[in-house]
Amino acid sequence: MSTNPVLEFVDQHADQFAATAASSEKLGKLDDTAAALLRESGVMRMLAPKQYSGAEAHPVEFAETVMRLASLDGSLGWVAGIVGVHPWELAMADKQVQHEVWGEDHNVWLASPYAPMGILRPVDGGYIFNGRWQFSSGTDHCDWIFLGAWLGDESGEKLPSMEMIHVLLPRSDYQIVENSWDVVGLRGTGSKDIIVKDAFIPDYRVIEFNKLMDGSQVRGAGLENPTFHVPYTTIFPLGITAAVIGICEGALAHHLDYQRDRVQIVGTAVRDDPYVLSTIGDAAAEIHASRVTLLDNVSRLYDKVDAGEEITFADRAQSRRTQVSAAWRAVRAMDEIVARSGGNGLRMEHPLQRFWRDGHMGLAHAIHVPGSVFHASALASLDIVPSPGPLTSMI
Repeated sequence: MSTNPVLEFVDQHADQFAATAASSEKLGKLDDTAAALLRESGVMRMLAPKQYSGAEAHPVEFAETVMRLASLDGSLGWVAGIVGVHPWELAMADKQVQHEVWGEDHNVWLASPYAPMGILRPVDGGYIFNGRWQFSSGTDHCDWIFLGAWLGDESGEKLPSMEMIHVLLPRSDYQIVENSWDVVGLRGTGSKDIIVKDAFIPDYRVIEFNKLMDGSQVRGAGLENPTFHVPYTTIFPLGITAAVIGICEGALAHHLDYQRDRVQIVGTAVRDDPYVLSTIGDAAAEIHASRVTLLDNVSRLYDKVDAGEEITFADRAQSRRTQVSAAWRAVRAMDEIVARSGGNGLRMEHPLQRFWRDGHMGLAHAIHVPGSVFHASALASLDIVPSPGPLTSMI
């Protein structure tokens, strides 16, 4: 039976991880103790290549670790779930940029976002890059960044081909905008804005998004571990959805601790209230179902690529449907128990309210928007593949 040493580390230091949550929320980013613990845990190396001290772990192990971290503090799990996926993509990048990032320190972290909010203007040897991005989670603790871009023409105007590119930049080439992360939940993630102005990007520091989507990027990199062949649209959302489910598990744990000896205002002990107990049981089952379906989903695709089977559009669409529905199911269940926690359960001094806020903030991420995903998956069930466009952008 395989073991997960990173998860074991998190379990052993659970109280220390949890104790950083209030400080990180107040700071608006992971505090130094939380970041140091996360770095020591090795979670950011789980999906990294062995050449750079990575574990090349099964994605289920990564998701389980993210869930556990998020159950202790939502912001910790969120940063681990997003930043922890970036080594998976860097493993497919040009060898020169891999060495630039990891050559001296295998534990360098990379931030994002991938949203195409910048323009690459072609010049000799590479590109000139400009843009502004929101939501760069964990960015204060990262030394490199992946940024999404559109390929432009020689005047810097976006090309009509809508060709998306992922761009790698060192910390010296971009600005983190302070005081740009003031939100209701996941405050400790420090998901600040990023500005790039006239940065030169060598041509080996870009990855064509289409090559990530069709699998040609990983095949060209010569990576054999099935983890790297699981579709991008399954792996990238995995850490985010795992964090949301872990947050809901954390909310459930704090709710149970709070309700154990609680006597309601009407004088009835919660342990004697069949309606609250029924809701707790139902919510626990729903949150557990979300966990199981998310892990089964990525394991199923891992097994397919391991067996050399083709991953079809229908497979990818079903995978995204499963991820989105798992997140919504878990948060709905969390809402049910929070609604039965009474006013005292939502005092700012009680951790339950922070998990509740964090869970809803996580659900608002673009990958959890159900409309287009459910639409596309329904068409795939009818053996219809939609034309490329917004309906298939993350499938």
